[in-house]
Amino acid sequence: MRPMTTFFLQALRDFARNERGATAIEYAIIAGTISIAIVLAVTGIGTTLNTIFTSVKDGFPA
Repeated sequence: MRPMTTFFLQALRDFARNERGATAIEYAIIAGTISIAIVLAVTGIGTTLNTIFTSVKDGFPA
């Protein structure tokens, strides 16, 4: 029974030391932050453009 416990503990230590997935997670966080910033910027620009186009439309006679 002892070798199985040792194998399990060694596998657990190896998993804890593995950092390969950390880079992927960091890139995912960066990409998520950039996408949120893009959505907020486009929403703000869209609202401003909507106001401009509405005022141009209202400037023409009906």
